[in-house]
Amino acid sequence: MKLLFDENLSPRLATNLDDVFPGSQHIDVAGLHGQSDEAVWVYAEQHGFIVVSKENDFRQRSFLKGAPPRVVWLSVGNAGTDAISRLLRDSQARMATFVANQEESLLILALADES
Repeated sequence: MKLLFDENLSPRLATNLDDVFPGSQHIDVAGLHGQSDEAVWVYAEQHGFIVVSKENDFRQRSFLKGAPPRVVWLSVGNAGTDAISRLLRDSQARMATFVANQEESLLILALADES
């Protein structure tokens, strides 16, 4: 399962998670920095990526267009890269189930309330 990290997320995520999500990329590496959401969507679809973002645009696009590509929307506020890495690593089984279900196009992952 290859993830395409939106530009609102750290480019380090692809490297940090390479052992569990090999072949993942950040938008910057894909040459899509500053490109439209549509361009990112098409790239993800053509190259078999799951878009990972914390922006509402991709969540809404998923509702309107469905898959492919699939979208993992992160409800993480201003969480840092390490917290997001842990969330994605800990959600690996849930993400595999999501990918196996052909009916679903959007998976929402949220950080647990730590208060």
